[in-house]
Amino acid sequence: MATPGARIAIIGGGPGGLYTAALLKRRDPDRRVTLWERTTPDRTFGFGVVLSDETLGGIEHADPAVHEALQRNFTRWDDIEIIHRNTRRTSGGHGFAALGRKRLLEILHTRCHALGVDLRPHTEAPPVQRLAETHDLVVAADGVHSTTREAYADTFRPRVTTHRCRYIWLAADFAFDAFRFEIAETEHGVMQLHGYPFAADASTVIVEMREEVWRAAGFDEATPQESVERCAKIFADALGGRPLRSNNSAWTAFRTVVNERWSHGNVVLLGDAAHTAHFSIGSGTKLAVEDALALTACLEEHPDLRSALTAYENERKPVVASTQRAALASLEWFENLALYVDQPPRRFAFNLLTRSRRVTHDNLRLRDPDFTAAVEWEFGCPPGTPPMFTPFRLRGLTLRNRVVVSPMDLYSAADGIPGDLHLVHLGARALGGAALVMTEMVCVSPEGRITPGCAGLYTGRQGEAWRRITDFVHERAPGTAIGVQLGHSGRKGSTRLMWEGMDEPLPDGNWPLVAASPLPYKPGSQTPRELSRAQLTDLREQFVAAAGRAARAGFDLLELHCAHGYLLSGFLSPLTNRRTDAYGGSPARRLRFPLEVFDAVRAVWPEERPMTVRISATDWADGGTTAEDAVEIARAFAAHGADAIDVSTGQVVAEEAPEYGRSYQTPFADRIRHEARIPVIAVGAISSWDDVNSLLLAGRADLCALARPHLYDPHWTLHAAAEQGYDGPGTLWPAPYRAGSRPPRTGRTDAPKPRLTLGS
Repeated sequence: MATPGARIAIIGGGPGGLYTAALLKRRDPDRRVTLWERTTPDRTFGFGVVLSDETLGGIEHADPAVHEALQRNFTRWDDIEIIHRNTRRTSGGHGFAALGRKRLLEILHTRCHALGVDLRPHTEAPPVQRLAETHDLVVAADGVHSTTREAYADTFRPRVTTHRCRYIWLAADFAFDAFRFEIAETEHGVMQLHGYPFAADASTVIVEMREEVWRAAGFDEATPQESVERCAKIFADALGGRPLRSNNSAWTAFRTVVNERWSHGNVVLLGDAAHTAHFSIGSGTKLAVEDALALTACLEEHPDLRSALTAYENERKPVVASTQRAALASLEWFENLALYVDQPPRRFAFNLLTRSRRVTHDNLRLRDPDFTAAVEWEFGCPPGTPPMFTPFRLRGLTLRNRVVVSPMDLYSAADGIPGDLHLVHLGARALGGAALVMTEMVCVSPEGRITPGCAGLYTGRQGEAWRRITDFVHERAPGTAIGVQLGHSGRKGSTRLMWEGMDEPLPDGNWPLVAASPLPYKPGSQTPRELSRAQLTDLREQFVAAAGRAARAGFDLLELHCAHGYLLSGFLSPLTNRRTDAYGGSPARRLRFPLEVFDAVRAVWPEERPMTVRISATDWADGGTTAEDAVEIARAFAAHGADAIDVSTGQVVAEEAPEYGRSYQTPFADRIRHEARIPVIAVGAISSWDDVNSLLLAGRADLCALARPHLYDPHWTLHAAAEQGYDGPGTLWPAPYRAGSRPPRTGRTDAPKPRLTLGS
């Protein structure tokens, strides 16, 4: 924004607002930058602020004077300590830098004064509409309770989510020697302490617990001083019997702020006004400072304000979204802390350290190899064996590693008969090293197909064709198991091939559909008939007949498909089951028919061969299946003899709103594993062997199923072994392929330069 003498208004005197003011004034001394702040540094909330090396690097490039002042005031440490059940586990190599929030604001105030920023403390900013009329740019850094955001809510379209824990910011007058997490299991429930030093003689102490624990412990009725004293007593060991102090601290619930847009005309949001991320990943100040750097750079790089603000938003939103996903994973981990307290000490510590998915098995091994090796030993990894290459037993089947090729519909069968593409697809992935290769959903009747190209097991010819494939896998990829997934399309049937229009009805040749209730999948879809009691019996027998053919075809494992809105899933979800008979209504009644099918199939499936069940653990829609419901569904199938639950989500209703992201479905598997006490198969955007190792070692999954990575690379598991330097019984290269067991040499590549370099 090259407007001579541009007038810039900044609302909010936190780190984000002050640093933005300093940067903008430094880049162009002719700018008239005015900042309104309602308070002063000595009345700030909170105590310590943690900044990453990445953020500090950006500050150093943009303003060496601020960077030097910060460096002189930092407290640095490397270790994280986790204290649980009187056991201390320490992990090193993490690298933290912190200073007092009050000192940070003093540094930024000094810099703003030196640069000529017009600071107006103890002063409420004029209404944002008036500022927008009298200034070229208005930066709203007015925090989580932003009045600017509310004034233009129709444009910004904020979503504010209040979470389940209560927490309070306190301080101790001594320095912890590490980032400390301490768990207290009280008569009222689990509480946790997050503590870290921010000066030679001071530490931040955050005490957090679930809302119901907070109330049961009487904190909702305690005075502020009583809360401080009781927290000090609960965590007396961590504090060495020393007191805690407050700075007008109050119990609060964390609120995640997401805005669909960040700018409106010449008004732009920054920091907590635009977004928040849970304090357990220490990101609030970091994100605000990075916003300031990006906004200043974009104003430099673009010829007009509109394009600059668009560029700022386009640059920062993906970064913030990624951070918020990590923060949400961390937040939910602490919300559900009670699930993990019975884990072995090292696994508990590893689980805590990797909770956000940003710290992983591989980079933790680089940071602290001794700690990671100890966790691997406790898990049962033989020396030199990554977690993913340890065996796992399901009933009479021992899988040589923890990798599953997830079911992938090929839509390429003729009259339900799998052909050469199925042989090549499944055979190639069996040769690729995974322990278990799953078929696509194999349909139990012609009317149960999704598309005309779906494979089946409702005729003898189909069974013979599948036998050809299982024989290939067993003969050419010894040690690899192959499983069949049985299902019925329900209301999602009679549609086009995926690449011709997913979920779109056939232009002609449609067959009638049946479902739990007569509800079309989406507008324009065929309306199914509600199944009668007699038809339910017929359908159950179709599953039984298909299971018998699957056993004779040589499959090692059978999975019952009760997910993704297909027929059995349609009974489970309250959004798709509106029946008023014995098969609808309460959760137990909605479970009745899927359990009847499971029992009938289990009765004919060979006793030594395992059966799993795939479920949708959430419908991603209001009024649908919840995570709590999923636990009960899993418990029910476990009680009927399921050997594992394959935990997927969604695809039940067309109006779903999934929260996509890396490993986004794994928390549902984690919860089912710990609450229902049954092995789980985790799925959903698990994209790297590092993810697999991390999930297994943390105890969030027993097996990991991957689809797209195996489309990209049929030998994904073998390559994962090669890249980790593993050559053991957990995966074996087929004899004709052994010459390719080492990655080929590649040319040199240079790392990209830092994105933001504003210069001096």
